[in-house]
Amino acid sequence: MDPLLFAAFTSGYILLFIWAIFTVKNSGPVSAAFLLPVILGLIYDNGILAAGHLIGAGSTLKLLNYARFWIHALFTPLLVLYSWHTLKQADIDWAKTGKLKWAASLLTAGLIVLELITEVFSLVLKEKWEYGALSYSNAEAQSGPPIMVLIVSAVLLAASIVFWRKQGWVWFFAGGRLDDYRKRHRFSH
Repeated sequence: MDPLLFAAFTSGYILLFIWAIFTVKNSGPVSAAFLLPVILGLIYDNGILAAGHLIGAGSTLKLLNYARFWIHALFTPLLVLYSWHTLKQADIDWAKTGKLKWAASLLTAGLIVLELITEVFSLVLKEKWEYGALSYSNAEAQSGPPIMVLIVSAVLLAASIVFWRKQGWVWFFAGGRLDDYRKRHRFSH
């Protein structure tokens, strides 16, 4: 059952990626450009989860799953820069300051380093079958909440509320809440 669900997510993210490419191409450098690597990461992540049972257990699938953790660590924090750039595009004065640009850049870099140190560098993968999907997950249980994901989610939430209030456009806020729900109800890394 879940391989079909992950295949559907993969297809949806491919369509979203194509739309984002056209958005960036037609509008110049916009906040959507920060989303391209994140969307590519989601295509890869869901594609591997969808195809795991077809690839089969072994070193190939293990290596492909190992890459999922690297992609998550390197690309997910880019959503902080996306949030900052979206506020800047919404013509919010304090978002246009150099200080906020540096803060967003440093936070993004810090979250990447944090995720690499706390998750990726110590990663030990084990085979995992769940609801018909085969993947490799971290054999060592996390000692606490996923700090990087919580911080990125908090930044997205704050930016979406400010954007909603300034632009009257609720979809950034609603989309972020739907993505948070999806992340909580899928395979854990």
